[in-house]
Amino acid sequence: MQRRKIKLIIQYDGYDYSGWQIQPGKRTIQGLLSDAVSDLVGWRTTVHGASRTDAGVSALGQVAVFEILSPIPTENFRDAINDRLPRDIVIISAELADQSFDIMGGVKSKHYRYTIYTGKARPVFDIRKCWHLPRNLDTAAMNRAAQFLVGKKDFKSFASSKDKRDSFVRTIFRCDVTGEDKKVIVDVEGDSFLYNMVRNIVGTLAEIGLGRWPPEKMIEILYAKDRRAAGQIAPPQGLCLMWIKY
Repeated sequence: MQRRKIKLIIQYDGYDYSGWQIQPGKRTIQGLLSDAVSDLVGWRTTVHGASRTDAGVSALGQVAVFEILSPIPTENFRDAINDRLPRDIVIISAELADQSFDIMGGVKSKHYRYTIYTGKARPVFDIRKCWHLPRNLDTAAMNRAAQFLVGKKDFKSFASSKDKRDSFVRTIFRCDVTGEDKKVIVDVEGDSFLYNMVRNIVGTLAEIGLGRWPPEKMIEILYAKDRRAAGQIAPPQGLCLMWIKY
């Protein structure tokens, strides 16, 4: 029997979870997926993801993989795993991946979307999927500021203050801010992201949208390479991983 590598596309509502990564004593997406696969095949199997989303963050296109030595047909994995998952996690597809498939190193780009709701009343049906900020935001100013982030740059000012890695250089392919009715949408696509990077960017853009800083402040923040120079961190529930490309 040949060992197979199974690639999954996963959607989940992250509101009630302590993020993607397995943590002792906590309910996580990776933990429940690994439990489901292990129960299916009869021995402990770990599911590895391409993005370690934070607590409260959701996904429409998370990519994950596990290796298996089992007679179960590949086309049966999706439904069989879904039968063992809670309703807020679902496998969209399960397919055979090449043995050379690299879940982390093979990523070419990721797309995150952040949603802000500016209406005065809480959006009760969407409250788990947005930042409720009941203020008028200047989306044109936010979008002008966002364009300063596009390109290969040092994003240390937008990394978690606890991040001690050697390099903070990342490439942002696009960063767009759009408004529709009472929603403000921030779309960010890049080759990879630092811990809390997108949420720190959104929090900074919100300061600009509120008129507290001009759009050009973004240039100063980038050059500072200091987390204290940027704005507040946006809440996790507004963030969603849309897709990952290889």
